[in-house]
Amino acid sequence: MSIYRILSSLALTGKSGNRYNLHLLKTGVANRDYNRIKQFSLYSIRLKNKERFMDYNPSEDDARQEVPTYHRPTYEPPQRRAKFSLWRIFSSVLLVLSILANLFLILVVLAMATMISPASMGDALIESTLVEGNRHEKIATIHIDGIIDGRTSDWVQKQLETAEKDPLIQGLIVCINSPGGSVSASDQIHYAIHRYKERTGNPVLAFMQSMAASGGYYSAVACDTLMAEPTAITGSIGVIMNHLVIKDMLEEKLGVKPVVIKSGRRKDWPSLFSETTDEQRQYLDERIIQPAYQRFVQLVSEGRREKLTETEVRELADGSIFTAPDALSNNLIDDIGYFEQAISKLSERIGLAKPTVVEYREKFSMWNLLGAQSNPSGNIRTDVLEKLLIPQVMYLWDGRP
Repeated sequence: MSIYRILSSLALTGKSGNRYNLHLLKTGVANRDYNRIKQFSLYSIRLKNKERFMDYNPSEDDARQEVPTYHRPTYEPPQRRAKFSLWRIFSSVLLVLSILANLFLILVVLAMATMISPASMGDALIESTLVEGNRHEKIATIHIDGIIDGRTSDWVQKQLETAEKDPLIQGLIVCINSPGGSVSASDQIHYAIHRYKERTGNPVLAFMQSMAASGGYYSAVACDTLMAEPTAITGSIGVIMNHLVIKDMLEEKLGVKPVVIKSGRRKDWPSLFSETTDEQRQYLDERIIQPAYQRFVQLVSEGRREKLTETEVRELADGSIFTAPDALSNNLIDDIGYFEQAISKLSERIGLAKPTVVEYREKFSMWNLLGAQSNPSGNIRTDVLEKLLIPQVMYLWDGRP
């Protein structure tokens, strides 16, 4: 079959996608002529279609036909009317009722908290386990934290009373982390620990954590054994009293001149409105500082009588602080260790193999949540003003050089 004959047949058929004709071409023609035949056939088909298009002439009737004109309709959106559906009214009423109900519940809770007093809730504390062990052999842990004041003293006594009522408690660890505080509160804690020992006969170990200075050490010497962490600070045996003089600020800055009427010349010593004289300092030292200091030395001498004499205590009682190693070398403490070692030391003294170690915490109540227990009257607390304006005698290390 010649190539020109095949080309003529393809041009006459005018079908470009006929797989059968292409198959004939592929079988009857050499491969080298296949691409030329394919290009020629496609060109012939395009040319034929072009001639058919050019030969088309529209008829006169078609030319005279008028093309209809279409107009785009004007769209007018419907007017929106206000909808006052029953659902919208119902939801609004429901929202108002919900707000009123919430306000009513808040008022009820506040009223209940006001009527409930701490006395009606009881003084019982919750026991919490620190170390698991034999439930019939227990060691109690109480805490003295922060500045020692009246609230701290009440809290310590409450813990001691709870431990005293438990017949399974066979020993006590007093954990101290305090720089001291007021003379009266520190003395109350010392007395409460000493009374617990007399009533129960249980041994008591003082465990000094980061700090047990001044009033903290004052409380610790009521215990049988004193142990401190390696980084603890203790000592500071002494008394301090601070007071402010605001006379110049009132007169020069504010233009206020204070007037004091008193029954005797020593009635207002020391005064906020006058400079402290040497006579006043001597008077305060004799009447306040020295009695408190002498009691501090006496209690330390009694508590450390097996290690220190009263003369040795007075040599150490100049207000100096001691690290744990220094305190141990000066016989102010008995041992250095951590809480685990304190438990082991006390257990060994009592003869317990594996006791359960517990601590005490307050019960949760709405009264505590609302803070009413710390401020039951609802008035502004005046303890800050009291500490600033009223001279106080303190077993306190304030950290100043």
